[in-house]
Amino acid sequence: MSHAWMPASPCGDGCVGSTPQEVAKLRQVWRAVTAVTAILCGAWIALALLLPGKQRESVVRLWFHAILRAFGVRLEVHGARKFQEIPKRGVLVASNHVSWLDELAIDSVQPVKIVAKKDIKNWPVLGPIITAVGTVYLDREKLRELPRTVNELATTLRNGSAVAIHAEGTTWCGLASGHYKPALFQAALDAGVPVRPIVLRYRIGGHLTTQPAFVGSDTLIDSIRRVLKARDLVVEVHVLDEIAPGRAGTRRELAKLAEEQSNRLTSTELEIAPSTGDSHRARTITPLVA
Repeated sequence: MSHAWMPASPCGDGCVGSTPQEVAKLRQVWRAVTAVTAILCGAWIALALLLPGKQRESVVRLWFHAILRAFGVRLEVHGARKFQEIPKRGVLVASNHVSWLDELAIDSVQPVKIVAKKDIKNWPVLGPIITAVGTVYLDREKLRELPRTVNELATTLRNGSAVAIHAEGTTWCGLASGHYKPALFQAALDAGVPVRPIVLRYRIGGHLTTQPAFVGSDTLIDSIRRVLKARDLVVEVHVLDEIAPGRAGTRRELAKLAEEQSNRLTSTELEIAPSTGDSHRARTITPLVA
């Protein structure tokens, strides 16, 4: 079943090739143990809620970064170091979607409230983490839920929060990408707040990679295992310029502006690592640079 509120991606098993270089088995076990330990430390993060705003945000951000590093993933941030240009002014963060690592990477830059599909809430281990940051869950199978979700997001934005959405509506492999769906952009228009496009990109060495992708028949465990095995995996978070309120009159125009801004980044420095499939790409995909 696929519709505008619940899009489908053509990315599948063929998009994900074998791991170029694997770390030793002992290192994989060590990563798994340290990742679980870092996640379990989240019980202490609840105490951070008692801290003043900036200190609370710093503690939560460092916790997410620690989990990311425990999985063997290095973070690179290009552009602004925070999503909110003006403190306590709401902003809608519009991101592409590749992996379950996306949420960890985003919150490692700045903890935000994330909009996610409802089944993520029941994921083992990661579900409670994503819930802990104030995630707004939505049911894409129920179109009648859309107005309520948009109203909830608009209220959250008016209250000064940063809210992140995966604008494509589903995961893509990272070499190909989908069009941005306009529905949730209505919340930014209703709240009168800017949109901050960001682009997530994964690479190993000088190559873009699909290893962290969560597509096709993948289970969460399959994807986690690939990440634990990968050597020198880097996630790049490209924080682009804000789209100011008033630049778009409708949600479709706003979604198009965000998508075009994300697609304007080009570079000739990185190559695309070979994969076993990826025949669905409709246009040439070039690596990105800040």
